[in-house]
Amino acid sequence: MKVGFLFNHDALHQIGHTAPIIAQIATFPDVQVHVLTSSPEQQARVRAVIGTEVAARVTFVSLDIGALARAFDAGLRWIAPFRRVAVLRDNLPAFAALDVLVVPETTSLLLRDRFGLRDLRYVWLPHGAGDRSVGYRSVMRGFDLVLLSGQKVHDRMQAMGLIAPGQARIIGYPKFDTIDFTTPPKPLFDNGRPTVLYNPHFEPRLSSWYGMGEGVMDWFAGQDRFNLMVAPHVMLFRRRIHASVEHARLRWRRDLAHRYRACPNIRFDPGSTASVDMTYTRAADIYLGDVSSQIYEWIARPRPAVFLNPARVEWTSDPNFGHWHLGRVVDDISALGPAIESAQAEFAGYRAAQEAAFRHTFDQGAEPAALRAAHAIVERFGKDAKGRGKP
Repeated sequence: MKVGFLFNHDALHQIGHTAPIIAQIATFPDVQVHVLTSSPEQQARVRAVIGTEVAARVTFVSLDIGALARAFDAGLRWIAPFRRVAVLRDNLPAFAALDVLVVPETTSLLLRDRFGLRDLRYVWLPHGAGDRSVGYRSVMRGFDLVLLSGQKVHDRMQAMGLIAPGQARIIGYPKFDTIDFTTPPKPLFDNGRPTVLYNPHFEPRLSSWYGMGEGVMDWFAGQDRFNLMVAPHVMLFRRRIHASVEHARLRWRRDLAHRYRACPNIRFDPGSTASVDMTYTRAADIYLGDVSSQIYEWIARPRPAVFLNPARVEWTSDPNFGHWHLGRVVDDISALGPAIESAQAEFAGYRAAQEAAFRHTFDQGAEPAALRAAHAIVERFGKDAKGRGKP
């Protein structure tokens, strides 16, 4: 059985979710693993996650696009994911040679729905375990197998009719397999002050960056009691314009003003590996965000959290904002200071909620999550792949 793992994105944040499965499934008899990447950076990151020994046992395939597509992408890359679709269209033989394709996103279903690869079996593992509505869409019905982190996501998808009986398997969170939770994280600053991680999303309507970001920076620049690590979702600074079809909204992303870069208690990371390997979510003391699913990685070790609600949405009974029950919610930037200053003292009131949310979101099995995922893939498709007999 030929199992492909596709990494086809502008940034590296999806790799940690499915790459750990490669290291497990590559040891199974009668399984050939193909790793398909659309950039040298993607391939390098996959190799780093799986290690040199596993990398030597798998086949790496570099995906590229034609000259005309590259010309279009040069003008569109800042506002639209044109290249991702072009990579699918321009590399159909590489995908057609596979029996199973494992992906951390949903665009890949275009291989079947637009480009006609109907013999290929599609496996989806969401890159994150958050609450936003974008993670609960009808497109997921098209996957042959869906691998989920825990009961929270499974039950919500089932209640919405997005997964059929037997279509999904709860396997845990493979990204956690790559993290050494026994070793204390290194401090992000060496001044002994509490460090706040500011983790704004790029979503045009709900992100705090567009309307509150400058106010956040001003508050931290004007005090000397807290450090601030600004590490937004890696896609925020990948594009200048962000669009939301769901909310019919466009936003222009401004850069971080130079005056903040000189502040000794403020650091900024627009999207390095440290933004996606839990370096910041493990090391900081207080989380400050809006709608990023990284809050669920944060509560692997429960700590204070504050959420910004620039759109002033009515969130208390909305499952899309379930994580906002894990800390104080701030609707106006004038309330930011008091919320940060009282976050550690107030945390006792949120600890139980965070612990319960973690258990509900991430299933902790006896086996590593990546191994459970590998078993699920082989059990579902192994016999079927032999029957098709691809060379």
